[in-house]
Amino acid sequence: DVYKRQILDHTERLIVGPMVTNPSTRTPEVTASTFATLNDMYGNRTVCGIGRGDSAMRVAGRKPNSLATLSESMHVIRELAEGREISVDGTPLRFPWVRDGKLPVWMAAYGPKALALAGREADGFILQLADPYLTEWMIKAVRDAAAGAGRDPSDVKICVAAPAYVGDDLAHAREQCRWFGGMVGNHVADLVTRYGEHSDLVPEALTAYIKAREGYDYAHHGRSGNPDTAFVPDEIVDRFCLLGPVEAHEEKLRVLRDLGVDQFALYAMHDAKETTIDAYGDRIIPELG
Repeated sequence: DVYKRQILDHTERLIVGPMVTNPSTRTPEVTASTFATLNDMYGNRTVCGIGRGDSAMRVAGRKPNSLATLSESMHVIRELAEGREISVDGTPLRFPWVRDGKLPVWMAAYGPKALALAGREADGFILQLADPYLTEWMIKAVRDAAAGAGRDPSDVKICVAAPAYVGDDLAHAREQCRWFGGMVGNHVADLVTRYGEHSDLVPEALTAYIKAREGYDYAHHGRSGNPDTAFVPDEIVDRFCLLGPVEAHEEKLRVLRDLGVDQFALYAMHDAKETTIDAYGDRIIPELG
């Protein structure tokens, strides 16, 4: 929250939010109050990214939240942050000081039931991988669910989030970003447990690579050099991330944009943070903007 406030305090148009919070490590009413307060101070310049809580819950020795809990939490957060009254555990709550509050709630998802929930109820869909084939498949699932719920599918915004590494040494870039395949693999392992390795509900292009996965230590979660990601092949790193010279990034981002992606969130957890961010600011964003 301190970081969000610092960013908002030093900018005029930038929109900030978590990627992602969850319904349990911070309760929905507290989350709503945080965003409503920031919006009251700086104008409606926040978005709430939320998911079931993979790493946060597992580190605490708990299971990720159910989709029913996530659905209810999204509703509570949006209603409270926008100034409407809602019952929370049987108690009517409302923030009377909210004026013209607006808080889009974007949901992270991979599996078919979660994708359907995002399409029915979320303002945006967050997909943590940049593989065009899987992006197309998941966007279709979300927008089909939105249409089935009587919504305009184009109203559901699409955000792809993935590591980006600008540089000519592809082998080094892969090693720096291999952790991401391991992180995604945790979600995929849950899907395989639920739906099986060969299911019409989950594409094999997503599930096949985790066959050699053996355990995962969250002490290394989201870090370059994670020792639990040796099972992730180069092909997956290339598909899930954006690697290589500037031109390669521009080419893949154009493909994602043509598939319906509205926003790309860059993960720079590697040894070329400044080089990559500078390349995006100086060359890639102006070219695609």
